[in-house]
Amino acid sequence: MTDSLLVALAEAYDVATEFTDWRGRPVQVPDSTVVAVLAALDVDAATPDARTRALEQARLQHWRRVLPPTVVQLVGSGAVVAVHCRHGDPIELRIKLEDGTERAVDEQLMVWVEPIDVDGELRGEATYKMPMDLPLGWHRLTAVTGSETATATLIVAPDIVGLGALGDRRAWGIATQLYSARSSRSWGMGDFGDLNTITSWAAERGAGFVLINPVHAAAPVSPIEPSPYYPSTRRFVSPLYLRVEEMKEYAAAGFGTRRRVDDARVVDDEDRIDRDQVWASKREAFALLWPVARDDPARMDELARFRSREGEGLERFALWCALAEQYGVPWQQWPRDLHRPDGGGIAAAQNELEDRIPFHCWLQLSCHEQLERAQAHARESGMNVGVMHDLAVGVDIGGADAWSDQDTLATDVSVGAPPDSYNQLGQDWQQPPWRPDRLAESGYAAYRDMVRATLRHAGGVRIDHVLGLFRLWWIPAGSSPRDGTYVRYDAEAMLGILALEAHRAGAIVVGEDLGTIPPGVRDSLAQRCILGSTVLWFERGDDGTPNPPEQWREFSLATVATHDLPTVVGLLELSHVDLRARLGLLDRPAEEERAEEAAVCDAWLQLARERGLLGDDSTVEDQVVALHALLTQSPSRLVAAGLTELVGDPRQQNQPGTTDEYPNWCLPLARKTANGVVPVGLEDALADPLAARLAALFAERIG
Repeated sequence: MTDSLLVALAEAYDVATEFTDWRGRPVQVPDSTVVAVLAALDVDAATPDARTRALEQARLQHWRRVLPPTVVQLVGSGAVVAVHCRHGDPIELRIKLEDGTERAVDEQLMVWVEPIDVDGELRGEATYKMPMDLPLGWHRLTAVTGSETATATLIVAPDIVGLGALGDRRAWGIATQLYSARSSRSWGMGDFGDLNTITSWAAERGAGFVLINPVHAAAPVSPIEPSPYYPSTRRFVSPLYLRVEEMKEYAAAGFGTRRRVDDARVVDDEDRIDRDQVWASKREAFALLWPVARDDPARMDELARFRSREGEGLERFALWCALAEQYGVPWQQWPRDLHRPDGGGIAAAQNELEDRIPFHCWLQLSCHEQLERAQAHARESGMNVGVMHDLAVGVDIGGADAWSDQDTLATDVSVGAPPDSYNQLGQDWQQPPWRPDRLAESGYAAYRDMVRATLRHAGGVRIDHVLGLFRLWWIPAGSSPRDGTYVRYDAEAMLGILALEAHRAGAIVVGEDLGTIPPGVRDSLAQRCILGSTVLWFERGDDGTPNPPEQWREFSLATVATHDLPTVVGLLELSHVDLRARLGLLDRPAEEERAEEAAVCDAWLQLARERGLLGDDSTVEDQVVALHALLTQSPSRLVAAGLTELVGDPRQQNQPGTTDEYPNWCLPLARKTANGVVPVGLEDALADPLAARLAALFAERIG
């Protein structure tokens, strides 16, 4: 890129004009990409004149603003804040703390900054240091100068996330795609009742946590989006996971109502999770139980308190759900006056949907109650962490969050990933990113509320693509994933807010930091005591040989595979190579791919043999146990086995690079038998001899 104006303008808005690719080579971003990404930030960079004007506006914007929109301060330190005003005007700074008390800011630093002319007025800059003894929390900073009054969000955050109840110990756990864990009591897919079964089984054997997939809500209309990582919202929970018989209304209902609810139940032992069928049956049950709630004054009082606590976010989500039932999805196809939460038709819609809005609020209350019980059950059973939730990287552009928070999102671009060794075409996830500037302007309210909601009933959270707290790959609309660029976020603010909310929840944080990670990111995470992700399959040197487990990171969650990789049995049997060849996902002959993957397997198994973990005459189950035994030899603070490994399931839950070609996120737990791969219920899975061997291994070596 040779246009210095465009480079300077991109830098002012944290848009990358060059980056290092997965091969370590420098890449120049095309001007057209930079111009399109800047346009998504409402910056006109189409011509040299426009770039000149935009650059000047970016410079003056800093001076026009009395206070920065958001200030983040680590506990025990004093943030430095630049205050702008008409040159010579006095300045009064005050802080209103979260508890309502006020503090004056008196420490002005002797920093001289030359005043400049802004819009015909000479404006100066004064530098202040915030008090170092401010308590943790969300505060408001107010500046009064001359005729101007400005406020900013002041966040005081811990310097580390901390490890909560884990302390200085190690813990092992089970990672599961909860929907796949069907039991004899669930309604066609795993639910929060099944989560309690898993935590009970694991806790009895000494486990410290159960990691589940995102349980974010999809749109409440068919077809139900199957991917947990493509939700309608990241703040609210999917009622698909409710155990109907454990809802308060089921116990309070009369015999006839309970019988009709029981008749609505779907029992599905087929080889696919049919979310549409599950939703149809549960929706029928909810319709029968809602009048029970509505006719109970005490229950309505509980719902009113819940709605008051959750505030506008819940009301908007419930309204969106009701509108989606009426008009379908995406919301961009609704009548124009409903395209915004403050649209001209919203008031009339609220009146028309006066029963459906509280109905969807009630479903969220029920979800919160069951999640609260699940975490309490896990801790009471002896787990020191309990339930660990998963936070998706983004949302459906036609979903609830994109409608409710559209002013905070960049809707003319989508998030994805540049080409790498696993996908040389790059990836487009079709999810709108948050605008860094709008996040700051809003005091990071949407981000805070999302993190807070995820952690409310959790002992920990795994953040998918944690690199997104630092930068995201933005792809202009209509462009290839190759033709994107990185946009940087204020990592100090994002990490500080995460640390504050996790500290208040007493939760640990795991960041999925796999793939191409720029220098310094893992160090920043480690300094904050945010655990990384260590996957055995990726722990190889430049020559392809295994990295000894003793050299792995201490502050990480170690697993053999992930939900985006083949299961351990799939890897050992090389079934993933056959699958990718059949789907046309290989960029070289299958024989070459098979030979390389076989060599990787052999290398890991040989290491296990050298360490006395595996005999020469071993079964696949023996090999599964041996690979997990290697995890225990690492210093990793957390170690986990997938629920799929407990039964030797050979099928992976998600095959990246596919949509309809593979049943992503729709496979129940299964095991390999003489009759092929057949579904297995949760009770049978937990009774599998392989499950007992893996649990005993972890209990002995991790404790």
